[in-house]
Amino acid sequence: MNIQSIEVSVEKLPLIKPFKTALRTADEIENVIVMLRLENGIIGMGAAAPTVAITGDSTEGIKGIIQSVITPQLLGKSITQLNQLSKIVQQSCVGNTSAKAAVEIAIYDTLCKFWNIPLYQFLGGKTNQLMNDMTISIGEEEKMVTEAKQIVNNGFSIIKIKAGKDWKKDIERISAIREAVGNNVTLRVDANQGWDVKHSIEVIREWEKDRLNIELVEQPVRAHNITGLKEIKRNVQTPIMADESLFSPRDAMKLLSEQAVDYLNIKLMKTGGIRRALQIADMAEVAEIECMIGSMMESSVSVAAAVHLAIAHPNITKIDLDAPLWIKAEPFEGIIYEENTIQVSGDSGLGVKRKR
Repeated sequence: MNIQSIEVSVEKLPLIKPFKTALRTADEIENVIVMLRLENGIIGMGAAAPTVAITGDSTEGIKGIIQSVITPQLLGKSITQLNQLSKIVQQSCVGNTSAKAAVEIAIYDTLCKFWNIPLYQFLGGKTNQLMNDMTISIGEEEKMVTEAKQIVNNGFSIIKIKAGKDWKKDIERISAIREAVGNNVTLRVDANQGWDVKHSIEVIREWEKDRLNIELVEQPVRAHNITGLKEIKRNVQTPIMADESLFSPRDAMKLLSEQAVDYLNIKLMKTGGIRRALQIADMAEVAEIECMIGSMMESSVSVAAAVHLAIAHPNITKIDLDAPLWIKAEPFEGIIYEENTIQVSGDSGLGVKRKR
């Protein structure tokens, strides 16, 4: 069954509150939707989230690449030739990983609908039931502490805390949050490249001295600074995770061969879709390095793809997929959030559809 058409649309989704990191502040997200139609009428869906500060991909760029570069190469191709389709998408242009991810998610969704199976089943079946976290964005200490308490009251036992704007305040904020929520709550810290090597070691050692029991610190230094990540890892006990340093399987190979980090954070908007995300998770499994799967500020469409991947791959042991919970009026349904757990509907493909 061949691909008949691929359509692209954009919608703006306001957030419940501003999302602040060391790299950017967002009040809304732009959701680029891809609808892929087969000759028999089956329609699959994918989505991308423009995040210029991380991927370099803008809304206009994503739309343009999909419409003028990727789509013409896919029309008329058989949906069952998955590896060929993925190769076409990945080799269509340099970079533009968000556009590639949106199209590839739509391909997987369509194929699984064609075969009438959920995506996680196509990827090998359920192997994991993972606990989700909830994120606190950068703010004043008192506000962050209040948010942490509310997150725990809402049933979450894992909190991800954004940092990286001011390393001295970061020490104080995370210490205050630990004191407020107690020792039974898992804390993760994401510096979003905001520190240098010296301050990363100083900050983490301070938390270790005070026995804050931070589960991991994500991307403390600039994405290109693999030597810096390795230096930090060597000088602290707290596990270090790569995020912005990891886009491609080639990046994963370097991080793993250098033994630069303790965890890898896979995001579909960075990898360019599902196939290369699977490759990274497989490579890390061989190296005995566990993976997290996270997302940008995305809607349920692309986050659903990440959930299916997390459910299916045995080396994805952590998730950071709370983005749809930040959206004021999420237009899609299919991901089921129950306190700190996520489930999918069990319908074919992504199992996601637009709300009526």
